Amino acid sequence: MSLHNTSTSPPVYELYGEQAMDATLDGLHCESIADRSRLHNWEIQPHRHATLLQLLLIEQGQAQVRLDAEELSLRSPCLVLVPPLVVHGFRFAPDTAGLVLTLDQPQLARQLQASPGLLDHVSSARALALEKHSTGAAELLKAAHRLAQEYAGAAPPWRRLALDSAIARLVLAVVRLQPATAASERPGDSRSLQHLARYRAEIERRYREQPGVAALAQPLGITPTQLNRLCQRELGCSALALLHQRLLLEAKRELSYTTLPIRQIADGLGFADPAYFTRFFQRLAGQAPSHWRAQASGSASLDA
Repeated sequence: MSLHNTSTSPPVYELYGEQAMDATLDGLHCESIADRSRLHNWEIQPHRHATLLQLLLIEQGQAQVRLDAEELSLRSPCLVLVPPLVVHGFRFAPDTAGLVLTLDQPQLARQLQASPGLLDHVSSARALALEKHSTGAAELLKAAHRLAQEYAGAAPPWRRLALDSAIARLVLAVVRLQPATAASERPGDSRSLQHLARYRAEIERRYREQPGVAALAQPLGITPTQLNRLCQRELGCSALALLHQRLLLEAKRELSYTTLPIRQIADGLGFADPAYFTRFFQRLAGQAPSHWRAQASGSASLDA
C-alpha cells in the first residue's frame, strides 16, 4: 500500500478506522504509535479528521509521512502536527516508538481563549525535527509523557484540572520549539476549507440554539445549498448532520459526567420536548439517553 493520492476522497474518521465519536468524548485521546499502527501492519492510509488536532511524537524509528500533497521521510526524534481536515497518512518502521496525542480543536480553542493567537501555532501542518538533548526537546518529551500519564491514571474529581494543565503545558512546549513566524495558514488552504472551518466555529458558538442551516450559512456569505455541497464533498455528510453530531456529543458528555436530569439536559441543548430529545438521541446513538447514562456510569474509563 502507498500514501499517494487516490481516486476517492480520503475518509473522515474520529480516530483512524473509527467512525464513532466516543473515542474522544471529552476532547482527548492518548495512545502509543504502536497501539494502533501495529493493527494495520504499521501503515496508516491517508485520511482526515473533521475537528481533531493530532500531535505525533516519534521518539524512536523512522516514518514516511504524508501531509496533504507533501510526502516526507522522517527520522526520530521529531514532532508531526496534523490540524483538522489535513489529509495525512503514515508508514512506520516496525520498531517505531512514540505517542499520538489527539485533541478536540474546538475544546482546545475554548481552553486557550485567554491567550489569543496561541492556538495558531499548532494549527498548521508541519513536521519539526527535534534536537537530541536540547532543552526544547526535553521539555516537549516531558510534557507529552506527563499528559499521557494523567490521561491514563488521574481520577475524578481532579482529572479535568490535571488534564487541562497538562494540555496547556504541552501546547506551550510545542510553541517554544517554533519561530514566531511559524503560525501561518496552511499552504494550499482553499476557500471552501476556510468556509468549512468558519461553519464549524459557528456551530460551536450556537449549537445550543439549534439554528437552521440557513442561519449558520448566512455569516459565511454562502447559501445553504452551497454549504451542504461543501460538507458532503469534504466530510461526507450534510451541514445539518454536523450540527446534530455536535449536539449528540454534548449530550453524551452531560449524560456521562453530570447528574443533571435528562429533562434539564434536553432543555439546555435547545430541545423544548424531552421526548423529542430522547428520539433524537436514540436515532443517532442507537440507545436511549437513560441507557447511555447507565452504561457510562458503569465504565471504569473516564477520558476527561
